[in-house]
Amino acid sequence: MTPISIAFLPLTDSAVLVAAREKGFAAEQDIDLNLVRSTSWATLRDRLVYGQVQAAHMLAPLAIGVTLGLSQHRAALAAPFKLNVNGNALTMSLAFAAALDPDLPRRIDDPVAAAHDFATAIGLHFRKPVIGVVHRFSCHALMLRYWLAYAGVDPDRDLTLRVLPPSLMVEALRSGEIDGFIAGAPWASVAVAEGIGEMVAAGARIWQRGVEKVLAFRTEWMESEPDLVDRLLRALSRAAAWCDEPGNRAELADLLADRAYVAQPAERILPALTGSVVPRLGEPAVHVPDWLLFHREAAGFPWRSQALWIYSQFVRWKMVEPSAKAERLAADVFRSDIYRRALGNAGVPMPGASMKLEGALGAPLGVGAHQGALTLGPDRFFDGRVFDPHHVEAYLEGLAGR
Repeated sequence: MTPISIAFLPLTDSAVLVAAREKGFAAEQDIDLNLVRSTSWATLRDRLVYGQVQAAHMLAPLAIGVTLGLSQHRAALAAPFKLNVNGNALTMSLAFAAALDPDLPRRIDDPVAAAHDFATAIGLHFRKPVIGVVHRFSCHALMLRYWLAYAGVDPDRDLTLRVLPPSLMVEALRSGEIDGFIAGAPWASVAVAEGIGEMVAAGARIWQRGVEKVLAFRTEWMESEPDLVDRLLRALSRAAAWCDEPGNRAELADLLADRAYVAQPAERILPALTGSVVPRLGEPAVHVPDWLLFHREAAGFPWRSQALWIYSQFVRWKMVEPSAKAERLAADVFRSDIYRRALGNAGVPMPGASMKLEGALGAPLGVGAHQGALTLGPDRFFDGRVFDPHHVEAYLEGLAGR
C-alpha cells in the first residue's frame, strides 16, 4: 500500500479522515493512511508547508492565506476536496449570555435579532469582550466579523479577538481569560456540558452551507502524484457518504471519541452529527438539521466562488490589498478540476459549473450535474445578501459602512 500522512486537529469535522482510515475506505484504494494529530492550526500549517505531511485537514481561509503569503511562509496550496460544510458555533460565558434574549430557539434560529442583541450586550459587559478565534484566517473569524458588522459592531474596535487552539477554548473560558469563543464541534457542546458557557449563534444560521475545512496539499506535490491524489479523493468521498448516513452517527461518534482523535466523550461529539444541540445546560436540545454536513448536496465540491467570498472578506477587513492577481490566486486554491478528475467516473453527482451565486438559494434546488441527480440545499447568508463571484468589487461596495 502507498503511505500518506495527513495532519489534523481534534475536531468533529475530522470525521471523514478518521472514517477513511478506521472503516477501511483508504485501504480499499491501496492507501496506508497515517493521521497526524496536531495541537494548533499554526503547527498543522507548518507541517504541510515544510513537507512533514503530504496533506492536511485545513481551515479553508488558511489555505488561501498561505497561498497569498499572508500567513508565515508563502506556499502554493491546493484544495480539491471539502471535508465538511458548517459545524461551528459561538459560545459565550454565562455572565455575558445573561444579557441576551433567554429564548434559546429564537436566539439560534434568528441570527438577525441575535446580532443586535449581542451588540447591545457588549455595552453592558464589564470589559471589552474577549472572544477566542481559532485563527485569524478561519471561516469562524470571518463569519463572526460578518455577523457582528451587520449590527454595527466593529470587531477590531469593540471586541478583542484572541487566537487560541480549539482544544484550549474551554479552559480559557473557564479561567476567565476569554468571554467566549467561536470554534468547531465538539468544543461548544463541551463548554455547555461543563456548565460554563451558552451557545448564542450557529455558523449554519449565519451562512447556510458555508465552507469550513478542506483537504489541502502543496500544489507541487499534488500535481506530481495524480494517481495517489485521485485514489485518496475516492476514499474520502466514500468515507464522507458513510459519515452522513444517520445510522452510522453513533459509531462515528465512538470512533472520534478515541484518544488518538478528538478524545472527548461520544455524547459530546454526537450532537453536532445529529444536529440536535443543547445550547444551555439543562435545557431542551435545539434541532438544526444542517449543523454539519459531510457528503450530501455535493458538500465535498470545492466551489471557486466560495474561495472568492473568503478573498472578499480578506479585502474587507484589510488583510490583503485587492488586486486581480490576488483574486485569481485565491480562486485557484479551490481545485474543482481535480475533484472532477478523481470522482468523475465514480458515480458521484457533481455540479456542472465551478462557480455560483453564493447566498442565492432559499430552498433546495435541482441543478445540472455530470453524474446522476443533484440537489443543492439552501445557501443563504443571514442578512439576505448575495455574493456574485464575478463582481467582487461591487459586492464590497455594497458592504461599505457595515
